[in-house]
Amino acid sequence: MSEELDALADPSARAAQMNASGYFADVPDFSLVLGGPVYQLFRRAHLSGDALELLYRRVVAVVLITWVPLLILALIPAATGGTVFVAFLQDLEAQARFLIALPLLIVAELTVHQRSRTVVRRFLDRRLIRPQDLDRFIAGVNWALRMRNSIAIELGLIAVVWTLGHWLWSHYFALETTGWFGTLGTASGHLTPAGYWYAYVSIPVFQFILVRWYLRFFIWYGFLFRVSRLTLHLTATHPDRAGGLAFLGKSAYAFGPILFAQGTLLAGLIATRVLYEGANLLDFKMEAAGLIVFFVLIVLGPLTMFTPQLAYTKRRGLGAYGMLASHYVQGFEEKWIVQNTAEREEILGTGDIQSLADLGNSYAVVADMKLVPFGLTDITRLAAATAAPLLPLGLTVLSFEDLVVRIFKIVF
Repeated sequence: MSEELDALADPSARAAQMNASGYFADVPDFSLVLGGPVYQLFRRAHLSGDALELLYRRVVAVVLITWVPLLILALIPAATGGTVFVAFLQDLEAQARFLIALPLLIVAELTVHQRSRTVVRRFLDRRLIRPQDLDRFIAGVNWALRMRNSIAIELGLIAVVWTLGHWLWSHYFALETTGWFGTLGTASGHLTPAGYWYAYVSIPVFQFILVRWYLRFFIWYGFLFRVSRLTLHLTATHPDRAGGLAFLGKSAYAFGPILFAQGTLLAGLIATRVLYEGANLLDFKMEAAGLIVFFVLIVLGPLTMFTPQLAYTKRRGLGAYGMLASHYVQGFEEKWIVQNTAEREEILGTGDIQSLADLGNSYAVVADMKLVPFGLTDITRLAAATAAPLLPLGLTVLSFEDLVVRIFKIVF
């Protein structure tokens, strides 16, 4: 793909691919996930196709690497050091991490690929990129592809996971009571064989896949930043009420599985602390609320980079359509109200009334134009995806009936 884009940067090659109207016609699809050493490794291991086919193979493979060895080692009494306070299958945090969150992070690669791959195409097909800015647009795409495919960056992520990631997990996130993996974070801490696999294989694999998603968010932000610096061809009367950029807010739904996975991680952590460390569920209400707000902002916040151009387009549209409306209504009033020389029957078939209504509708569309390319519905759906895994925790302090009643009160 990078070779194709480099070729398109050449004016002669670009001219050959312009359509009859003189606008750029053919740009390769952009994808946040179709690249990088791990992607190439999956392809060579027949765990992925060129377009992320064979999803079930990748999910099974990561579960076989991260969860199955833990199950086998934890079921061997000699490997766990005898009786433990928290057995492996009772560790809700571990089950949530490796059986729900990790597969969802793998599934999200396919959803993000399918949803985001058309974003570049839509910028061009909707003629949002002016011809004079095409070179800068392609440069932004090339930057994103270089970052996505960087071997050095992925090796750096592995190094961070095996050093800082391991230290943070063992000192701040691991269960503080004696468990199937041993004890951590104390001077007398020790690991069982299952614990060694947990600490040095399963956790690093999970952390790498999670941190790689944060890298992809950074690449996405960088691409959007470069596009937002262009002089986009926005239209104040576009029916999407966002100047033609509402597709950006809808593309954010692709990150839903990642948000659900993050909610699952917090739900597993809270459940384990409540059940085995005596914590109170309500002690985590701020963490739960903070998680929802944080990840909605992570996904939708960068889209506010387009707010200055949307605000300018709205101001310009209100001014232009306000002037047009003033001229039209003055002429309408002069013709039909002030002079009043026409026969009353003539107004029944005239198009002036319909034109007046259409002009009013156009002005209303401009007045309703949003300053961000997303709406309350987009915020609500992403927040719901993050919060959904936390809802079952309410059953630890409320009956099922009470929980349903409170949810209905909040929603309705």
